[in-house]
Amino acid sequence: MGEITDSVKIDTTQQDVDEQLNFDKQICFSLYSAANAMVRAYRPLLAELDLTYLQYIVLLVLWEQDGISVTTLGHKLHLDSGTLTPLLKRLEAKALIKRHVSSKDERMKCLFLTEEGMALREKAKSVPGQILCKTSLPYEELQALKQQCDHLLCALEEKL
Repeated sequence: MGEITDSVKIDTTQQDVDEQLNFDKQICFSLYSAANAMVRAYRPLLAELDLTYLQYIVLLVLWEQDGISVTTLGHKLHLDSGTLTPLLKRLEAKALIKRHVSSKDERMKCLFLTEEGMALREKAKSVPGQILCKTSLPYEELQALKQQCDHLLCALEEKL
């Protein structure tokens, strides 16, 4: 009998345990490689907008929720302040966002798009379609993959 994990018994043999360490069986590496490939696919498209992938992700959130707090953005993007702060400083230096102290809580900073940041949204509208073409996968399949990744993230975060 194998390990007991959250009341689920896993029936394994030593061979099964040994096979679990095979490189080809590692989902972590498949996810890592796919994520890296996706970022590489975005790179030339975002270079035309003078954005990095993480800057683009921040702007995607702000295009939906202008005025979001830095803390809320960090939670939404699963980024710590050590990663987020320099990222926001670079977006501010590009005059795409402004940080303001919240009128509700002086300890909280909120992020607002500048006119340039809002205008960049129009230029970025072609990016999702171009990425879809690069994958050569049906939209429905990509949406199912996204849902599975979201589900995996939730399951892992519950355990951390």
